[in-house]
Amino acid sequence: MSQVPNARVEAVYFSSAGGETAVSSCLSAPIAIECARTTTNDFCRSPTADTRHPKRQAENIVYAHPFSYHRAGSLLEASELLQQLGEEARLIAGGQSLIPLMKMRMVRPSALVDINFIPGLSEIRCSDGQLRFGALARHADIEESDAASSIPIVQDCAAGIADVQVRNQGTIGGSLAEADPSGDWGAVLLTLETSVRCSRPSGERTIALDDFFKDAYTTVLGHDELISEIIVKQPAKNSAGAYLAFKRSAPVYATASAAVQLTLGDSDTCKDVRIVLGCVGLTAIRAKEAEKTLREKKLEKKRIDSAVEAVRAAAEPQDDMRGSADYKRVLIAALVKRAIGIAARRARGEQVEAGHEYVGR
Repeated sequence: MSQVPNARVEAVYFSSAGGETAVSSCLSAPIAIECARTTTNDFCRSPTADTRHPKRQAENIVYAHPFSYHRAGSLLEASELLQQLGEEARLIAGGQSLIPLMKMRMVRPSALVDINFIPGLSEIRCSDGQLRFGALARHADIEESDAASSIPIVQDCAAGIADVQVRNQGTIGGSLAEADPSGDWGAVLLTLETSVRCSRPSGERTIALDDFFKDAYTTVLGHDELISEIIVKQPAKNSAGAYLAFKRSAPVYATASAAVQLTLGDSDTCKDVRIVLGCVGLTAIRAKEAEKTLREKKLEKKRIDSAVEAVRAAAEPQDDMRGSADYKRVLIAALVKRAIGIAARRARGEQVEAGHEYVGR
């Protein structure tokens, strides 16, 4: 491997052919980077792939398409880089969604803008009645945060996302920006009064999370815009929530998930409630008719059963490898019913566990 001179150049280039080397624009120390394979084929694969599986060469693609790498030192620099590099450039935070897709060449960004070295983006703090997460707050840090412990539904979510490796690296901001219909954070944060602060070359803006998701994998963010902070208003007194996600094992996506946040009033009346369904639509779904059934009413079995029927109607599941649409309707109804019960018990002061449940084959 050749040594790169101690000089400032535009970016590190990763290539599947030829072994190009370069140095990040933000680094002063010399580094050398070259592709692990130097084949002349466009596909970068294991050197023994042809001899092992001569008829399945294309299936051995596990290296990303060539891209340039840029390390941003500030929010403004990151947004300006996105603007300069064009719409094929992508941000990288934890990389838990993006990197696997790149390795399979399902996405081929021309450039990556790394925001992991921007100061202050990993903070988790309480301020002025709000819980604030920097965009780079890791799932594991949220799970262990004293600040986040004031909202149990948040820790329900963080504690069970995928496996330990993903939780240590994945970020709350990246999860929201990815807008995966099977993601966890969207459903949970929609049960709370949540807003997203975003940065772009022209300045900052704050977006209510209710207005943030447009479609599967699609948000209102502009190409040159990135999340800087997630702001959650502290729930009212006598409030609590619960998040339940049903999955076959820790690393896989949930078949269905339910998030419920409620506030109890006098005589065990449900003063306010939000119910959000995950994994059963193109985005997380607010079950507003179900909420109306419970709001300002006592949490009696008859009322809860009526709300559950409204949940079945609100769900928009599709058949897939995790189960049929009919099965998912039954499952989401059961999860919501349980989540309502757990949230109510927590609001009364009981210590009740919730979170992710695994069912092996």
